[in-house]
Amino acid sequence: MSTALLTDRYELTMLQASLADGTAHRRCVFEVFTRRLPAGRRYGVVAGVGRVLEAIRDFRFGEEELAYLRENGVVDAATLDYLANYRFTGDIVGYTEGEVFFPGSPIFVVESTFAEGILLETVVLSILNYDSAVASAASRMTSAAGNRPCLEMGSRRAHEHAAVAAARAAAVAGFAGTSNLEAGRSYGLPTIGTAAHSFTLLHDDEEAAFASQVAAYGTETTLLVDTYDIPTGVQRAIAAAGTGLDSIRLDSGDLAVVAREVRDQLDSLGAAGTKIVVSSDLDEYAIASLAIAPVDSYGVGTSVVTGSGAPTCGMVYKLVEREGADGAMAGVVKASTSKASVAGRKSAMRRLDAAGRAVEEIVVAGADSAWTPSEPDMRLLHVPLVRAGQVEESYVGAAGVTLAAERHTASRGELGPSARRLSAGDPAIPTTHIQL
Repeated sequence: MSTALLTDRYELTMLQASLADGTAHRRCVFEVFTRRLPAGRRYGVVAGVGRVLEAIRDFRFGEEELAYLRENGVVDAATLDYLANYRFTGDIVGYTEGEVFFPGSPIFVVESTFAEGILLETVVLSILNYDSAVASAASRMTSAAGNRPCLEMGSRRAHEHAAVAAARAAAVAGFAGTSNLEAGRSYGLPTIGTAAHSFTLLHDDEEAAFASQVAAYGTETTLLVDTYDIPTGVQRAIAAAGTGLDSIRLDSGDLAVVAREVRDQLDSLGAAGTKIVVSSDLDEYAIASLAIAPVDSYGVGTSVVTGSGAPTCGMVYKLVEREGADGAMAGVVKASTSKASVAGRKSAMRRLDAAGRAVEEIVVAGADSAWTPSEPDMRLLHVPLVRAGQVEESYVGAAGVTLAAERHTASRGELGPSARRLSAGDPAIPTTHIQL
């Protein structure tokens, strides 16, 4: 399906005007960055890169899209002719998906003509802002959870297509599974889910509901035990499945207290191997509060798909360099109050200490694409994503999610312990800007 109309009208009006005055084909550099992190956050997580590459690959104006623009008078005939043959032929470099980022990090750099690059602005920001917000929240949750798995269960709290994107972004940040089947199909994610309270309420009693579920799925299932009385539910669950029951789920009450009581009860019944899954409006703070509770995994819904209070990363897509009338490239800058940009194409790297710990983000303005640092303790952050219009396929699909999750584990692992604190504070490492 074409992604070409997932855009704002003013992208096309700018295109029409620039085609008419001859500037549409000037070479340009656009950068995506955020001016600040959400209040109190120590780092952000780049997510959605694979989805952006898929969107660019499908950014085509077919007959239906052109007919809509023509019938509604959005652009003139000359612009329609240009759009009919539109293909992105430029280059894109950026942070690897899963990489952590900080204010001013040039996470996505588009080099193309003005016409080709400006048309991508809205869809690029739409994807990166949402997916990175989810992944940034999810990273705080998986960090707080330690070695205990987090499971994404937020589909019913999001737009149906956003739910798929959220499940993917959560997986980038370390979530072990999702309830969303489309996300499982599209990106190879493990899917999870057994039964809701309605299944118990359907049956004449709790014993019948548990017996039905065990008959259908065996003891490798999770029984939801808090529809009525939790201690009675636990007792009935073990009676139905035996001491080999895989797990029970708690979805209400003071989870720290209830989990301890249930653990003691399971152990007393001989079900020491039965695990405890908790859900019920969890966020990173609730997960952290359960660190010493006998909990085995966390089911997270609303908070992860809404960015846990920060539903966007505030990323912007700005022109930083363009070809002048004389054919030379020149940096351009936006000087608006509180929205100033920095002129020139940028390179980014992270300085590491002898132990491999990140100590500084360095952003170099005025660097060309071939520029490399001379210091051996620098890790370059930009990788090629699109070359002459051809998408790097390793970053899309299921393989792209796996690669992104691995990158996030390594990138977050470079940060010091303070980066994992949930209390308000400055970014985990400082950013130094250098002008060449």
